[in-house]
Amino acid sequence: MTATVRRQRPRRLACWALMAVLLADQLALSDTLAVMSVDLGSESMKVAIVKPGVPMEIVLNKESRRKTPVIVTLKENERFFGDSAASMAIKSPKATLRYFQHLLGKQEDNPHVALYRARFPEHELGFDPQRQTVYFQISPQLQFSPEEVLGMVLNYSRSLAEDFAEQPIKDAVITVPAFFNQAERRAVLQAARMAGLKVLQLINDNTATALSYGVFRRKDINTTAQNIMFYDMGSGSTVCTIVTYQTVKTKEAGMQPQLQIRGVGFDRTLGGLEMELRLREHLAGLFNEQRKGQRVKDVRENPRAMAKLLREANRLKTVLSANADHMAQIEGLMDDVDFKAKVTRVEFEELCADLFERVARPVQQALQSAEMNLDEIEQVILVGGATRVPKVQEVLLKAVGKEELGKNINADEAAAMGAVYQAAALSKAFKVKPFIVRDAVIYPILVEFTREVEEEPGVHSLKHNRRVLFSRMGPYPQRKVITFNRYSHDFNFHVNYGDLGFLGPKDLRVFGSQNLTTVKLKGVGESFKKYPDYESKGIKAHFNLDESGVLSLDRVESVFETLVEDSPEEESTLTKLGNTISSLFGGGTTPDTKENGTDTIQEEEESPAEGSKDEPGEQVELKEETEAPVEDTSQPSPPEPKGDAAADGEKATDKENGGKSEAQKPNEKGEAESEGIPLAPEEEKKQKSARKQRMIEEVGVELVVLDLPDLSEDELAQSAQKLQDLTVRDLEKQEREKAANSLEAFIFETQDKLYQPEYQEVSTTEQREEISGKLSAASTWLEDEGFGATTVMLKEKLAELRKLCQGLFFRVEERKKWPERLSALDSLLNHSSMFLKGARLIPEMDQIFTEVEMTTLEKVINETWAWKNATMAEQAKLPTTEKPVLLSKDIEAKMMALDREVQYLLNKAKFTKPRPRPKDKNGTRAEPPLNASEQGEKVIRPPGRTEDAKPISEPEKETRSEPADTEPLELEGPGAESEQKEEPTEQKRTLKNDEL
Repeated sequence: MTATVRRQRPRRLACWALMAVLLADQLALSDTLAVMSVDLGSESMKVAIVKPGVPMEIVLNKESRRKTPVIVTLKENERFFGDSAASMAIKSPKATLRYFQHLLGKQEDNPHVALYRARFPEHELGFDPQRQTVYFQISPQLQFSPEEVLGMVLNYSRSLAEDFAEQPIKDAVITVPAFFNQAERRAVLQAARMAGLKVLQLINDNTATALSYGVFRRKDINTTAQNIMFYDMGSGSTVCTIVTYQTVKTKEAGMQPQLQIRGVGFDRTLGGLEMELRLREHLAGLFNEQRKGQRVKDVRENPRAMAKLLREANRLKTVLSANADHMAQIEGLMDDVDFKAKVTRVEFEELCADLFERVARPVQQALQSAEMNLDEIEQVILVGGATRVPKVQEVLLKAVGKEELGKNINADEAAAMGAVYQAAALSKAFKVKPFIVRDAVIYPILVEFTREVEEEPGVHSLKHNRRVLFSRMGPYPQRKVITFNRYSHDFNFHVNYGDLGFLGPKDLRVFGSQNLTTVKLKGVGESFKKYPDYESKGIKAHFNLDESGVLSLDRVESVFETLVEDSPEEESTLTKLGNTISSLFGGGTTPDTKENGTDTIQEEEESPAEGSKDEPGEQVELKEETEAPVEDTSQPSPPEPKGDAAADGEKATDKENGGKSEAQKPNEKGEAESEGIPLAPEEEKKQKSARKQRMIEEVGVELVVLDLPDLSEDELAQSAQKLQDLTVRDLEKQEREKAANSLEAFIFETQDKLYQPEYQEVSTTEQREEISGKLSAASTWLEDEGFGATTVMLKEKLAELRKLCQGLFFRVEERKKWPERLSALDSLLNHSSMFLKGARLIPEMDQIFTEVEMTTLEKVINETWAWKNATMAEQAKLPTTEKPVLLSKDIEAKMMALDREVQYLLNKAKFTKPRPRPKDKNGTRAEPPLNASEQGEKVIRPPGRTEDAKPISEPEKETRSEPADTEPLELEGPGAESEQKEEPTEQKRTLKNDEL
């Protein structure tokens, strides 16, 4: 019995642990009942939310618009966002920042930085020597990096989403351009951290658009592959994507739709902004020509005038998309001189002729990367605002060779809707239909290292090796492991981008550094000294390319293996507990479990990195270096636990060494645990005699970032605090403005009320003069000293005025309520009296109310009538300027008391059963029988038989029968059954006598 109890203890503890985990998940769900997505474009952004009761909805901003400009105006004491900032761009062009996303992840020598200076010369860009980046120098006191400005915008987008959802939101999915490299993606994640957002995923905007298209056309997807091309030309860039839709079979959810990114082509600078800049330059030239002989300043040197021209160019581009010509006009462009000029669509197309020639290049790049031709493309769909330009559609249609271009998708909101669907799939609070997403790696990543080789006896040389980790257009997220087998001491290796030959020379310069990280390993030699008798299985580096497309080195391990004999010792209680808990949770947990994993993407198993194919002489050696670890050949890995498995209905498998490394580690006593499939008896004996024991030693890692240094934790905390201080300052400013507006509105409204008849009727001349004097004094104070007054002072002044006018307002409000309240009281009294009269008329045998109850109701009615008459008489004697004695709250109290008594009697009548009727001698009720139509079928008697005659029938073995002249009755009550049983007995005896 004792042994049985001991075996059950681990199970009890495991059950408690499982309950604790489930409870923690439920508590976590209470704080994450809404998620959001931000489609962060160059010119504008769209925010969408998902919350209970709201499946997917675009958030409206404060101006009730679905699209918000990505513009920030930063001044000494205030900030403006969205449309407010856009309107401030004319007054304060230097303090208004736009298109700052083009500077994310860029160092000072990047061509895009020089391009930004040329496009927006009014902005002063400072230089950060530590990170080699730039920042906005608005004033000596105001300096903000592009990441900080983006953090402000993300924080503003969250405030819009929270106001719309009416609850706090922390989880978000953010869209980024597909061509963003590692430095740019990390910069967006850092900006989100500054804003306090938990990023579930950075999703490529082309992938989000494709997901939105597939989700709303789920029924059209089948096992036949459909290739769709999305051509997205926005304000700042152009991306062409080829997507394949088809249903695939999954282990957990059966056949599910899947989208796979097959090819991507892009142009970083081709978009609507470049067209607007061409138009702005053209308009500036026309304005200078109109004032050519006046020796005036060039309009290009005036930032405010150029801001006006850029706004007019934006409007002009939109109008010319639907009209052949339009008149550009700006009032007071510069020096109070108006500008007016006619621009035709032909002139606009001539200005942008070289831009239109670049429209087809992304299409060719996408086809080349997908290794497809145009005949395999079923449809070309337009996305983005700049695709509305007729010339763009004309050139694109000619390039793809289709009959027409698809416009059956919301070009502005598709990415936001797809991203918010992905956010719901990643969130634990929602369950959505699975839709598998297989994104593609745009820039290949490889590992480079140098190894000493012996070409001839005694002759050593260094050989440079390259191993591809993530190939171009390969799917992600996924994990990869590379094994270094010929190192027994500390060494370094490099993680760099692979072949970028598909980029042009200009794109390569914009791309930046092609070197990502230098990895310095420490502790390799000590691990070999620690296990001298073990066989080395190499140094394994575990890489992870997560859902956001960000590369990370999870860990580096030194793996050793040896053969050991099985110990017959019994497993300890601690080991049993661990095994029991592991079995309840479906396997051991991995140390690198993804925090923001998604089941919509089937991750591949961790596999060795691909070897280089350009070194045929090294095939045997390469195979040895990158051979699959032992775990892969032994057994399948247990499934990795996922928090959002219910959301997508699909589980990704544990990766090599991710789910087994811990299970195969020795315990404190030096014993090693092993997992595996059931073995044959012969194999099991061998396994007991000798088995492999694996020892894993963590290796120290030092990372040296080469592309763009990340902000340190201290710098991130300082930036986050800076943004938080600005947010608090804005909230205090809004609170003060609200208090000042409330005080001003109260003064004006009350001054107006003093001249209204209803207020003059209940106040004396002296009272009105006192109130008017106080209001005038407060108005003067607000005009003279109100600008320097604090929020507390404004609220105190308002409270003082309200207290002064409280009596006046109370008398007016009471007189407004009297007619309605008194009418309702009279109606209730009349109905209560009629109810009481009717209750007293009920016959005594049917009476359900007691005398006490009716007397109580009568007493309440009489007391209410008496109170009303007395109070109204007393009120009639009082002057209108005094506090009334007839109060609306007293009337409501009397009505509630009377209504409570009436409702009590009504409820009693509703639930009381009627008393049973007296019965006749035959046991039937005194009331007449029901109609035959209500009781059942009518009995048709034989001809010649009278109604009272009783038929003679042969005796039968029945326990009950009915007389023919009596219709069946439905008896109720406890005695009904006994009465029914007595009647058939008497009738049966009568029939026997008649027969005799």
